[in-house]
Amino acid sequence: MQHSAGPVHWLLMHPDLLSRVLSLLPEGGPRPELRQFSAMLRDYPQRGGKGIRSELLLASARAHGVTPGTDAWDRAQWLAAGLELFQNWVLIHDDIQDDSEQRRGQPALHRLHGVPLAINAGDALHAYMWAAVHHAGVPGAMEEFLAMIHRTAEGQHLDLSWVEHREWNLRETDYLEMVRLKTAHYTVIVPLRLGALAAGMQPAEALTHAGLALGSAFQIRDDVLNLLGDPLKYGKEIGGDLLEGKRTLIVLRWLAQAPPEQREVFLDQMRRDRAAKDPDLIRQIHRWLLDSGCVAAAQDYAAAQAQDGLSLLGSALSGAPDQAAVQQILGAMRALATRDA
Repeated sequence: MQHSAGPVHWLLMHPDLLSRVLSLLPEGGPRPELRQFSAMLRDYPQRGGKGIRSELLLASARAHGVTPGTDAWDRAQWLAAGLELFQNWVLIHDDIQDDSEQRRGQPALHRLHGVPLAINAGDALHAYMWAAVHHAGVPGAMEEFLAMIHRTAEGQHLDLSWVEHREWNLRETDYLEMVRLKTAHYTVIVPLRLGALAAGMQPAEALTHAGLALGSAFQIRDDVLNLLGDPLKYGKEIGGDLLEGKRTLIVLRWLAQAPPEQREVFLDQMRRDRAAKDPDLIRQIHRWLLDSGCVAAAQDYAAAQAQDGLSLLGSALSGAPDQAAVQQILGAMRALATRDA
């Protein structure tokens, strides 16, 4: 994303921001083991994540009146670096918890180095996240990061506990509660609020309501892409949610209408750990989902959530100092809700 006026394209983390993230991390070391440790800390950031959340934070800062090149902009960039470090340590742990194979088109960190070393690297990145927040020195920012961690962990606990206990007696409202906790706060709400704080402004409460709707749309779209996305663009294995036993809006809707024999095949596979699942049956379940109409229904629901969120967000930012930046945010949020990667 270019930080001047013009269209917003959130495809890769901005090089300036990546440099700031890497400046906090150790490089090299006196021993081979510590050189490996440094390389592991830098691995996920250097894989070229989209930088969605950090760029939303910076766009929000501009919308709220922060001018690039000022001290306030420098503080906003440190907050953005902290958000990127949060994203990366959470992804390392998430990949372990989900037993994932890939991240950003490459083997997940624990697949390369083993679970203990990957956990340790994630813990270290968590600490460097707080270093970035400290560098920013923005009043209220620590509280926002704490709230973000708490809400994300709560949502992750719901997600993981359903998998752990083989729980499928769930409603769509259960799924939406989970994704609003797990995804909406750190993907949309907190970046928008941190941008306002970087400008010295109190975040509008309406940003939270808008973010809940937009975050839901973002996650549902991700669930859709996991079933029918382009593997080269998506960066994770297609169908991985089925192997990991993820509860999604698509699956819950399908289960409510599936023929009894298909439902029994599905539940039998979902009682098994990933390694014990039958690849042929998982592919068959994948086809049943695609043929059921539930994917299209989920896309429609995500589009409606996105529209509601955009309307709320437009109202919340209607009085913001930089309306050009506001329009960039709205355009980018609209694109994310309908993205194909």
